[in-house]
Amino acid sequence: MDRIPSVDLKDFISDDPKRKQKFINDIGKAYEDIGFVALKGHFLDDSLVDNLYGEVKNFFDLPKPVKESYEIPGIGGQRGYVSFGKESAKGKKEGDLKEFWHFGQYADDDAERRKEYPENVEVQELPEFNKVGKQTYQMLEKTAKYVLRALALYLNLEETYFDKYIHNGNSILRPIHYPPITEEPKNAVRAAAHGDINLITLLMGAQGRGLQVQRNDGEWIDAIAEPDELMINVGDMLSRHSNNKLKSTIHRVINPPRELWGTSRYSMPFFMHPVSEMKLDVLESCIDEDNPKQFEDITAGEFLNERLIELGLIKK
Repeated sequence: MDRIPSVDLKDFISDDPKRKQKFINDIGKAYEDIGFVALKGHFLDDSLVDNLYGEVKNFFDLPKPVKESYEIPGIGGQRGYVSFGKESAKGKKEGDLKEFWHFGQYADDDAERRKEYPENVEVQELPEFNKVGKQTYQMLEKTAKYVLRALALYLNLEETYFDKYIHNGNSILRPIHYPPITEEPKNAVRAAAHGDINLITLLMGAQGRGLQVQRNDGEWIDAIAEPDELMINVGDMLSRHSNNKLKSTIHRVINPPRELWGTSRYSMPFFMHPVSEMKLDVLESCIDEDNPKQFEDITAGEFLNERLIELGLIKK
């Protein structure tokens, strides 16, 4: 496989059973083979995307002391600003060449659940920033819900199996800025090779070359989306839950060629997380003689905490 398969969510939500089943089969096979798809037919419209990019660029253009005033201590970077080089991939000591922001769950309909999460951070200098961020978050969350419904059916579960776990789940929208490179990086790249922690990741901003996915044979291939597509991949939680039937694939963001060092790159991953108490125990439907249980029982909250320690965002 030399390119990422493309699917259209409109097929799944159509009233045509054949189109719906084809979508289920195609996305399921892609996630078994490579762990990534490019998705058309999502719920983001062009004006919302344009507004978000505008607001995000405005934020990262703010003076460094202003941005750093939104870096909140003691919450593992789960809300607000995370400064350049702070995060590193699992097992890698060099920090990634990026800075980013986190929008988190709003839980507007559940006061008890809201207490579980840090509050979102309001940027005073940009009155539209938080509003546009919330709208984008909710449209990506809606898109993710339907993708997970298709995967539930592919795994021989009830279509709405994931709904109760992702409603008010601990999902994160992360606008990332990869600044221009000003000197030869010492063993550092924009994002080192890693797998994602969560159930699925929906990525805006994969239109240019940079994101690469590692095939089963170890070769790296470019993952480039069309302008109307999101790149969506399986995370470790879903891989674990499905006994690695659905693959959480290692991926990275490489540095651009030297002639493009002076340019910024922006990308916006939405990390779809369930509520913390969801059990990630391997599904019985994914265990058989040829595929014995590969993972110990654990909850989503326990797994997330382990991984944030490994990434250096939470100190032991």
